This record gives sequence, structure tokens and C-alpha cells, in this order.
Amino acid sequence: MSATIEIEKKYTVKDTVFLTEKYSSEKIIQGYLSTDSERVVRVRVKGNKGFITIKGKSFANGTSRFEWEKEIEVAEVLALLPLCLPGVINKTRYLVPYNNQMFEVDVFEDENQGLVLAELELQNAQQIIDLPDWIAEEVTQDARYYNAYLTQHPFTTW
Repeated sequence: MSATIEIEKKYTVKDTVFLTEKYSSEKIIQGYLSTDSERVVRVRVKGNKGFITIKGKSFANGTSRFEWEKEIEVAEVLALLPLCLPGVINKTRYLVPYNNQMFEVDVFEDENQGLVLAELELQNAQQIIDLPDWIAEEVTQDARYYNAYLTQHPFTTW
């Protein structure tokens, strides 16, 4: 169980060149028990592990927010998914190293097919970032790209 301040930036991805540079990949399925504006509560199967996560509202800088996560049994996640709000997220996450940074690139499926997002966790909000050529634009503060939003407003409906 861990409680931290998550600091990350989020970007759209313009092509699949990152696939030639990937370090690893794993399937993710996740649903949301709450998408309240002050907090979201999600359950997730990531690879062969289960998690429950609570994320707070973004701080004023838009890149940081409270995050609490606990590993739970995959069977528990599967039991909770039917209780989730409509709109389960299915995606494949690729870990892609670039200049001593590790990007998490999510390729969405189903109703969010066609959306590819990269996230980079930061040590601090002022950290200098070196972006690869396959990054398109920063969307950190654009709520449309939050997974919780995508469950209610899938990318294919934009």
C-alpha cells in the first residue's frame, strides 16, 4: 500500500515508432467505482496483478495529485468490475525508455480505439523533459484524456 503525490505529464502520440523502442508491454483492464470531481476510485488488472487506486483532484499546477494504491487479488478486481460505472478501459501499456526517462505509452482498445497516450512520471513539477519525436502534443491538463473521462465519453465518439 502506498500513498504518494503523483507528478506526471501526458502527451498524445503521433505514430507507432515507439513500438520499435519498447522495453515491455502488458494488458490493462480497469473500471471506476467513482469518478467524483474531488476523487476517482478505480480497480485495475495490470498484467497478472490487481490494484485498487484512489486519486485526488489535480493540484493547481495541473501535473500533481494525491494517489493511494494497494495491490489486491485479481479475483477481487474481477468481482468489483461489475459494480463499476459503465465504460471499462482496455489498453496495452508499453514501457518505452528514452534518454534516461521511462515513458508509459497506452494504446487504447474498444470504444477508445485510435487513442494513443504517453505519460511520464516526474520527480518534481519543474523537471526538464526530453521528448522523443513520436510525441505530438501535451494534454496534461485536458480532462478529455483522463481515463475516467474516457469511460463516459469514449474517444470514438469525439
